[in-house]
Amino acid sequence: MRVAKRARAPIAGSTIVITGAGSGMGRAFAQRLSAHGSPVAIVDVNGAALEETAASLPGPVLSRTVDVRDLDAQIQFAADVAAWAPAPIGMVFNNAGVALASFVAEASPADDDWLISINFGGVVNGVRAFLPILLEQDSGAIVNMSSVMGLVGAPSQSAYCSAKFAVRGFTEALRHELRGTGVRAATVLPGGVKTNLMRTARVHSDPRGYGRSADEIASEFEQIARSTPARAAEVIHRGVDAGKARIFVGYEARMVDVLVRLAPNRYFGVLDLVQRNAERQVGTIPRRRPVRSA
Repeated sequence: MRVAKRARAPIAGSTIVITGAGSGMGRAFAQRLSAHGSPVAIVDVNGAALEETAASLPGPVLSRTVDVRDLDAQIQFAADVAAWAPAPIGMVFNNAGVALASFVAEASPADDDWLISINFGGVVNGVRAFLPILLEQDSGAIVNMSSVMGLVGAPSQSAYCSAKFAVRGFTEALRHELRGTGVRAATVLPGGVKTNLMRTARVHSDPRGYGRSADEIASEFEQIARSTPARAAEVIHRGVDAGKARIFVGYEARMVDVLVRLAPNRYFGVLDLVQRNAERQVGTIPRRRPVRSA
């Protein structure tokens, strides 16, 4: 006998938890769901930025300055949310992340550990803190931020790719573990989104070999990126409501997903060509790619 699927309630109106809500997609998602009637519980390591987000929300908000690497702090935040929440928790969005550009041969182990402990460890900590609450209420969605870099490998992005691949694998495993419960898990895979991620990145050298400064790299990324945080928030909201296991943000993410499936050993040549064409359109880089020195 076939078991009927549970009906999914829209997340709007339920309590929404968001890490990394001080800017970018985290802030945009908080603003969108607050405008749709959701009480919003937000955290960020940047207290001033978090206050700006909280001040921009029209509905109930609980904000805490939290470093997502701190499991005890995340568990305490989960307890605070459970005591405060005016409505059941409908979604936990583990969104906090940082960026790093560094070639493997020149990498700083401390910087690699910094990134992985936030981009992957912070996600795991958020799940561990909130999953017991969601299982107890037998409802809600855990939504974890991966990236298009969780689908492909890219030069100078070994730590970032490692963390984002790990988030994707962790979330896939969790999703299958949750079968038969009222809780579900989804992975977000954005392409280029105009956030300040590159503004706060640790950049050891220009990953493209053009000798650009960190500010120049960030400015060019913002010009090339096509999606806005508001558009990303809309896509994620609709994807969660639709029950999607993977939520692609931007056509670049979908293109990469298809390309990796079709040419798993040759995708980088195509992606490199696309990237170089996009950089030429910005107009600030040479037409011939320089050769890195040994």
